[in-house]
Amino acid sequence: MAVTEAQNPLLGENTCGSLLKKLQEIWDEVGESDEQRDKMLLQLEQECLDVYKRKVEQAAKSRAQLLQALSDAKLELSSLLSALGEKSFAGIPENPSGTIKEQLAAIAPVLEQLWQQKEERIKEFSDVQSQIQQICGEIAGNLNLSDASPAVDESDLSLKKLDEYQSELQELQKEKSERLHKVLEFVSTVHDLCAVLGMDFFSTVTEVHPSLNDSTGVQSKSISNDTLARLAKTVLTLKEDKKQRLQKLQELASQLIDLWNLMDTHPEERSLFDHVTCNMSASVDEVTVPGALALDLIEQAEVEVERLDQLKASRMKEIAFKKQTELEEIFARAHVEIDPDAAREKIMALIDSGNVEPAELLADMDNQIAKAKEEALSRKDILDKVEKWMSACEEESWLEDYNRDDNRYNASRGAHLNLKRAEKARILVNKIPALVDTLVAKTRAWEEDHGMSFTYDGVPLLAMLDEYAMLRHEREEEKRRMRDQKKHHEQRNTEQEAIFGSRPSPGRPVSSGKVGGTRANGGANGTPNRRLSLNAHQNGSRSTTKDGKKDIRPVAPVNYVAISKEDAASHVSGTEPIPASP
Repeated sequence: MAVTEAQNPLLGENTCGSLLKKLQEIWDEVGESDEQRDKMLLQLEQECLDVYKRKVEQAAKSRAQLLQALSDAKLELSSLLSALGEKSFAGIPENPSGTIKEQLAAIAPVLEQLWQQKEERIKEFSDVQSQIQQICGEIAGNLNLSDASPAVDESDLSLKKLDEYQSELQELQKEKSERLHKVLEFVSTVHDLCAVLGMDFFSTVTEVHPSLNDSTGVQSKSISNDTLARLAKTVLTLKEDKKQRLQKLQELASQLIDLWNLMDTHPEERSLFDHVTCNMSASVDEVTVPGALALDLIEQAEVEVERLDQLKASRMKEIAFKKQTELEEIFARAHVEIDPDAAREKIMALIDSGNVEPAELLADMDNQIAKAKEEALSRKDILDKVEKWMSACEEESWLEDYNRDDNRYNASRGAHLNLKRAEKARILVNKIPALVDTLVAKTRAWEEDHGMSFTYDGVPLLAMLDEYAMLRHEREEEKRRMRDQKKHHEQRNTEQEAIFGSRPSPGRPVSSGKVGGTRANGGANGTPNRRLSLNAHQNGSRSTTKDGKKDIRPVAPVNYVAISKEDAASHVSGTEPIPASP
């Protein structure tokens, strides 16, 4: 113990040789044997080997750990580069050299930078994926999806993958913008429709989704498929309500106008319902005034129609006679002959008897008016051509009088106007045969379709046309007779000149005046009058077939052809008193 304490102060300066020398001195002093000394030296040598061996093992273990750390660092470096999608990094030496610690020291800052870059990249991925998840939740209508943070796949943090997520986010943002635009359009449409229909907009739109209220921000409004579908359904429902209400209001407006017209309602009283009648002919999209189709407005119109209906019942006779007058005017314009007195007596009897409801009577008269309009429409084409035919016949009559006038070529006032009219009249007269043929064909077709005779003011039209054809034929025969008479007169003059040697002044042929003495049916040459009273069986216009059925076919006109150019020439010369059509 004393020796140990004596050596302690010198321990830091001792070496292996000095210590061995000191040990020999101690052995000499103690008197250790050589055998014991060798044994102790061998033991000491063994202990030294064990210490070296432990140190070597520790050094080897430390080297192995450093190599493992270097390998792990390289592996981590490779993994980070792969995760980040980087093929290389600026700080990594291409050919690493030096000790293990130097290599580790060279890799450490690169790893730190890559780790920092990875953390930043993870944050970017997380932000993008969070936005994607939030928008998907808004579209799906499940806002709980946006509460949980999305899991980022750290094995692929490449810029390519980030670009894919960003592209997906942009598409979703675009879709969100489009959906939001649709939602706002739907909400605006609902607002306009509710205004027109007089409905509460806020209660209507919040029934679809609470976020659609104006108090919430635009970005906070629901854009889910369910919200869009419910909004679309709400818009369709409101549009259908608008259509039905407009139709109902237009029906009421039509009834009001009819009742006002029937009862000669004062304009001031009518003006009270201008807000009803102003949309009489409007389309659904044209009605945009707030409250224009409110329920109270429709109810107000219904009450007024009901009041006027009750008032109409008390003025039944006056209204019925107005409708009868309308019916008579339709038949008069269509040249259909009826007995108005008998019809009015029947109306009076029905009203006085009380056996018929006023509404039924008026409905029946409305039905008669509708049928009369339909019949008038079916006769319109034929009546238009009858008017043209009668007008042409009047021109034909005027032309006859004009050709009969010996002074028609004198330079009197207005002579050139008559000459122009005569030219136009000749053109028009030449069209009469074709016009008559067309009239006959159309009249026959009409009669076959309707199973009845086509009358004009009570006279069968085919009979009128047959009579016109007969009179035209008679006129042609008269012209032919006059030409023969003229020829015979000229022959006599020639014979007298041969006998007496001189030619007497030509005497005017005996004129028959107007052909046939008087104009049949008001026309000088068969011109039909505006109202004929002609027997339905005249001129063979009706015949009976073998099976007893009536054949509604007129006798074919004998001659519709205009006179020849020779006759026209003789006409112009002034020697022919009977007019001809060039």
